Amino acid sequence: MLGAALALAGCAENAGEAKSSSSEPAARGPGKGKGYSHDPFPSTYRAYPGAPTLVTNVTIFDGEGGRIDNGAVLFRDGKIVEVGQGLSAGAGVTVIDGQGKYLTPGVIDIHSHLGDYPSPGVEALSDGNEMTSPVTAEVWAEHSVWPQDPGFGRALANGGVTTLQILPGSANLFGGRSVTVKNVYARTMQGMKFPGAPYGLKMACGENPKRVYGGKGRAPSTRMGNIAVDRATWAKAVEYKRRWDKYEDKGGEPPARDLAMDTLRGVLEGEILVQNHCYRADEMAVVMDMAKEFGYRVTAFHHAVEAYKIADLLKANNACAAVWADWYGFKVESYDAVNENLAILEKEGACAMIHSDDANGIQRLNQEVAKARASGIKAGFDISEAAAWRWLAINPAKALGIADRTGSLKPGKMADVVLWNGNPFSVYTRPQMVWVDGALLYDANNPKLRPVSDFELGQPGEGDVK
Repeated sequence: MLGAALALAGCAENAGEAKSSSSEPAARGPGKGKGYSHDPFPSTYRAYPGAPTLVTNVTIFDGEGGRIDNGAVLFRDGKIVEVGQGLSAGAGVTVIDGQGKYLTPGVIDIHSHLGDYPSPGVEALSDGNEMTSPVTAEVWAEHSVWPQDPGFGRALANGGVTTLQILPGSANLFGGRSVTVKNVYARTMQGMKFPGAPYGLKMACGENPKRVYGGKGRAPSTRMGNIAVDRATWAKAVEYKRRWDKYEDKGGEPPARDLAMDTLRGVLEGEILVQNHCYRADEMAVVMDMAKEFGYRVTAFHHAVEAYKIADLLKANNACAAVWADWYGFKVESYDAVNENLAILEKEGACAMIHSDDANGIQRLNQEVAKARASGIKAGFDISEAAAWRWLAINPAKALGIADRTGSLKPGKMADVVLWNGNPFSVYTRPQMVWVDGALLYDANNPKLRPVSDFELGQPGEGDVK
């Protein structure tokens, strides 16, 4: 009895202070997304200096489907200020009379390999495909980007390209991270990197992975092998995410880092966008189901030659299609094409855009859109010039996660602007002036404002400066 009384007294004295493993506060982790750096190579981009500018008397395609005849655009401090008619310049504003010319947002190419497969096109500079494993999600395209690639200047001066996504190649199922850059020359890749743009994950389905690895006598060697390796990899990623989520919430011993899984975890978190090389309609449908299985979304299918067959599925799954105008037939999976692909996607309300995948094609994407539009009109689809310009501007901006900052001529957006010397849907038209963040980086009438790569300096002709 005495022992029981003493025990009860002890409980009374320590009421509210009892300690046990179940009542101790759980150890806290570093917080969601803070287990490791998600941005170890941050952008150091700084816009070149520009002057307040008013371009008047132009036909404007605003990039979102709008057209203004006899219009004007005012920009200063790197941003669009006003778009409309009858705008006044104000003190200290450079006025450019664009009579007879067209003004558009800068062209955005969602699929480029500039810098990773630069010119000169030699083996020593061929750094776009890490063909050592079907899963190389750990590699980042930006670590191969050669900022001196002369192709950047040619894309700016000949094609009006102000923003582009540089992707790894398509040999692997998981090719690695892409990077979005502003089309300016810089000493480093980080000096070109679009501030705050999300990373992409390059994936590939179809012939390329099964040919590359089947040819080495290893998996995958079939399309079913492609999907099996994909699913096994995503299953590992889900478990990796679970372990890191638990650590960041509860604390304890941090899990071992896996750089490939870091990228896939980023996809599952929604911070990295899937850019999927895929030609056939049936394979795109399978990939969209696989994405649902593991809880991610395909932002865009690239090449997508058969996208016209599943426009409704793409729309329902909020997946874009980046396509060519008429490039097809170079392998079996690219055979069943129609030149009306873009027009059909547009008619069905799917997100669609043009892309290059080529160092020469990037210089003429306006002409590629002209061809795609002409094919649509011939087939009975009424597509205005202003609507077609969305395939070069706001749509790729959306698929890159940067539409709030660029992709259209709207107040507050980056002043990425091209003045064309005629209708940009004509083969005789080319850029006259190109601004990036309000800085005039190309002027056809000023030899001192023609971009030249450091690599070309001192060589005969010095690149584009003759």
